[in-house]
Amino acid sequence: MLKAFTLRNYKNFKDEITIDFENIRDYLFQKDCISDGIITKMLICGRNATGKTNLGKALLDIKDVLYGTFECPYDPFLLNADSDEKTAFFEYRFQFGDTELCYEYLKEYRGLAYEKLEINGISIFECDFEKGKYNFDHLNYVNAETINTEYYLENVKSCTDIPGSRFAFLKWTLDHIALDENSVLLKLTDYVNGMSRITADYREFSLLSNTVEEQNFYQLLEKNHNLQHFENFLNVMGIECKLKLKRMLSRQRNLYFVYDRMIPFLENASSGILMLTELYYRILSNDENVSFLYLDGIDSFFHYEAAGKMLLFLKETYPKCQIILTSHNTRLLTNKLMRPDCLFILSGKGILTSFCNATQRELKEEHNLEKMYISGEFEMYE
Repeated sequence: MLKAFTLRNYKNFKDEITIDFENIRDYLFQKDCISDGIITKMLICGRNATGKTNLGKALLDIKDVLYGTFECPYDPFLLNADSDEKTAFFEYRFQFGDTELCYEYLKEYRGLAYEKLEINGISIFECDFEKGKYNFDHLNYVNAETINTEYYLENVKSCTDIPGSRFAFLKWTLDHIALDENSVLLKLTDYVNGMSRITADYREFSLLSNTVEEQNFYQLLEKNHNLQHFENFLNVMGIECKLKLKRMLSRQRNLYFVYDRMIPFLENASSGILMLTELYYRILSNDENVSFLYLDGIDSFFHYEAAGKMLLFLKETYPKCQIILTSHNTRLLTNKLMRPDCLFILSGKGILTSFCNATQRELKEEHNLEKMYISGEFEMYE
């Protein structure tokens, strides 16, 4: 799992900000928010424009670096506008069994400026693209000593001036070696593959913007009773409906609400149902390896009871998956769903503080956290 994430000089985060998933207390309630001493269910609240969306983009940046499947690698507005630093800093610390893996990099408009991989404190490789200094002395530690590093460096030098073209040596390594099933790098790729960010922005809804994704979703619903499971999921969320999947003459599939007559699903679903559908699809399509979800304000489309049911569903169905939900819904600030060391405030200054560290009080299960939040108990941390 992800132990810690550190960010600096990225968009509105000028100063360093760290999410420490190991910084927990010994609360005896809502233990399902913690797994193996690491936070798996986290809720971040805060005023508008504090950077909750940007924090989610930053957390998923590693997926762009390793796979190029998230966001555009070239971002002219990557850096903080008030900073003189030329690069943004990212650091990911993972725990895979007894192995700690740390991957850090500096990023600018051409791609990476610096990159380093450490495993159990041993530097596997280090690439300083700006200074032209490289150290590949411990590739044997990950059985990658046969990698042609000279060929890689030739490729890097040939596209130095092309924006977004400077690609990671870790990506090159993963593409050019056969990984043993017990390899920590394979565990890393599985984790990163299973990372996803879902936002309340309709423009990023894959099912609405891409007919291929829509048909992929319908194909998934055809398998293993998934259609019935999806229908049950919507019912649990408080949406009473019956669904049917049909093949058209064009051999494409379409999903319908079943009433006295059938109604096309996507064209007639409410915004709340569409958001739940997008969430379900992202999880279902990655079901074997759902590792990390960043849910950015998606509960804004839900009644507060549905938002609570969604959180309970995710906790029960995906106990090991690390899930961060950003929300303005104060009804979720309760010990009935979460716990004080898993509830965080993101301030306008880019500081992330847990509820238990934002007050002098010793927070207990009977405390009304929503009331405390609204009354200003944690206001100095907003």
